[in-house]
Formats: sequence, structure tokens, C-alpha cells
Amino acid sequence: MTSHDAMNGRQSGDGLKPGEGYAVETASVRKMIDPLEESVVAARNVKDHKDRLVTHLQGNATFEILDSGKGFLSAWGFGMGQVADHATEVAARLHEVVAAYMLAELLGVKNFSPTPDNISKLPVGDAGKWTWENVGKPTFDPPKQFLQEEWPPDPTEVSA
Repeated sequence: MTSHDAMNGRQSGDGLKPGEGYAVETASVRKMIDPLEESVVAARNVKDHKDRLVTHLQGNATFEILDSGKGFLSAWGFGMGQVADHATEVAARLHEVVAAYMLAELLGVKNFSPTPDNISKLPVGDAGKWTWENVGKPTFDPPKQFLQEEWPPDPTEVSA
């Protein structure tokens, strides 16, 4: 079974049902983080250096263009600052989710879903590892409902 089939919950000869055995390719998720963080740097540069862009307009534009250019760059700078703030938060959550998936895989947690509650149940540090091994493993919440729903049959598969 390919990870794509597993992710879509299709049944195979292994007897998987929808929601069982789905996979997240952490390497693919990790590949998204660097470009996202590079975009944050670019967006912050637009926000932080919009005044430099205005100075280029001052010597090369008419009053009407300069005035509208200042307004545009001010709004654009504000918008890019908002994009940078939100994208920074997304990148931080992606790092957290990738780490949670990797740890859950190492611990053998089946059908891990990276909810905040599930992430908090993973053992972190020596005390967390000791608790995990000596006190007991917590029960993780099941994957989200859409991963458990029945999927329509694959039209490319031949019924036996």
C-alpha cells in the first residue's frame, strides 16, 4: 500500500479501514517550512523598509504618483507585516507538528493526530519519558472525523 492510499484510508490486502494506517510524510511537510520562513523574511523586509521604497519615488515621480505611492506602500507594508506575523505562527506550528509526528512514530502511537491535547501527552524530557515508561501511556484522541469516514470506492480498482 502506498502512503497515498494509506492517507486516503483505502482498504488493501492488509485489511485497513478508513482512518486506519493513514500517513503523513514529515519530509514533505518539512520541505514547506524553509520556503515559508523565507517568505516571512521577505514580507518583513517590505514592512520594515517601505520608507526606502518611498525615497525612490520622491526623485522620480510626480506629486500625484508620489502621494498614491506612499499610500500604497504604507498599506502594503502593513499587510506584509500581518502576513509575516501569521506565517511565523504557521511555521512554528509546522515545526511542532513534525516533531510530534516523529516522536509519536518512535513511540509506536497508532493513528496519531497532532491536536494540542495529543501533543501534550507525548513524553518530553527525562521526566516525561520516565512517566511514559513507569506510570503508563496516555490514551490519545482518535484522528479527526474526516479521516474515519467511509470513502467512495476507487474506480480504478477492479472488484474481485
